[in-house]
Amino acid sequence: MNTKPHYIQFSKIGSSELGYISIAEAEQNVPFPIKRVYWTYYTPQDVVRGGHAHKALEQVIFAVSGTITFNTEDKDGNRETFVLDHPSKGLYIPKLIWRDIHFTHSAVLLCLASEHYTEDDYFRDFNDFKNYMND
Repeated sequence: MNTKPHYIQFSKIGSSELGYISIAEAEQNVPFPIKRVYWTYYTPQDVVRGGHAHKALEQVIFAVSGTITFNTEDKDGNRETFVLDHPSKGLYIPKLIWRDIHFTHSAVLLCLASEHYTEDDYFRDFNDFKNYMND
């Protein structure tokens, strides 16, 4: 299994006359069982969200509207930037990846998560994340 953040292209069905549908299925094109779904919206453009990593949680994230940019960093300090700019493009983020998130004005983020919410799963301080990675 790929343990780095990467794009997943979801097929789209339909036409410009009728509209489109894209389908995400647990353990098919989403590489984990889905335990939680959430979305964020009305995030001001000048606000940076994220600023955290997860100990166990995996995610597939979509920009169902607008553009969302993720800056990620893995345990070895490798940094990547991912731009979600189409509803059929998902971003897989495995556990132990730090992320900062930037939104355009009308962006809507949809997240499929592998775990239920628990605060204990979060690293909210970058130094704690890096220190944990070095243990």
